[in-house]
Amino acid sequence: MHAMILTARGKLLSFQERPDPVPGQGDVRIKVSACGVCRTDLHIVDGELPDIPYPIIPGHEIVGRVDALGAGVKNLAVGMRVGIPWLGYSCGECLYCRTGKENLCDRPKFTGYTRDGGFASHVVADARYCFQLGEGGDDAATAPLLCAGLIGWRSLIMAGEGTALGIYGFGAAGHIVTQIARDQGRSVYAFTRAGDRDAQQLALSLGAVWAGASDDRPPGELDAAIIYAPVGGLVPLALRAVRKGGRVVCAGIHMSDIPAFPYQILWGERQIVSVANLTRKDGIDFLAAAAKAEIQTHITVFPLVEANEALARLKDGRLVGAAVLCP
Repeated sequence: MHAMILTARGKLLSFQERPDPVPGQGDVRIKVSACGVCRTDLHIVDGELPDIPYPIIPGHEIVGRVDALGAGVKNLAVGMRVGIPWLGYSCGECLYCRTGKENLCDRPKFTGYTRDGGFASHVVADARYCFQLGEGGDDAATAPLLCAGLIGWRSLIMAGEGTALGIYGFGAAGHIVTQIARDQGRSVYAFTRAGDRDAQQLALSLGAVWAGASDDRPPGELDAAIIYAPVGGLVPLALRAVRKGGRVVCAGIHMSDIPAFPYQILWGERQIVSVANLTRKDGIDFLAAAAKAEIQTHITVFPLVEANEALARLKDGRLVGAAVLCP
């Protein structure tokens, strides 16, 4: 197999050849056809997440086909098209797993973070955490749904049922969630980096009713806001934009420190909540909703060996939509 491997914090990924991995008990090996590039991959490369087991292969928005089965696998077959998400394992025994909150598992494993991921030609995954995708849709266009879409879906649910929704950081997740929200009859207000006309134009083309810079005030109060950009300074801005009783959802796995802000902008029963990972039920529900809404992802495709370039363009804000690696 070939893979782009992270050997130490802050290093560029290196292209290496390894023996093909062998699936163990309950695992399957996937021949990767596409893997999306997520902002979480940037946090891993930059060493912003704890306890990274170097060397590690990043990537957790994986689409491919099963090409080998480990012992005991009954739910998948060789040749089946599947998707592999961020949550790669939960213990099934802790309080959270036993109460339907496996996303908060005390002993989880994460694809591309604590187990090797999809910036590779092959990857081994727990068969229980693979989503059957069927044969519809392009592999590269489907890949961003496996994290940007899934986390976007969970954050949209946590935002509540209000109709005026603000989205701060209009990248991979934002452009997917906008389409779901519009299908649900909501009004989307898109907030981007100042001067990012391409992202604002994309938002408007996908049905957003307004697009502006992150520090702009929308034309009316928001019922809720979702923050996808890892910028703590957006939290006070979003609080100022939501109405009394409104909610600000922080959807990233990592965010810079939230600055001090006056209590007045939180008062009025406004709430700040975070999203952590996903459940398998989230995946099943979202994939059905994505099919109903006929989600169209906007992607830029890179060959596997250009993973560092894809990450650099994501970090610098030089991507519109999502980046996808194809081995």
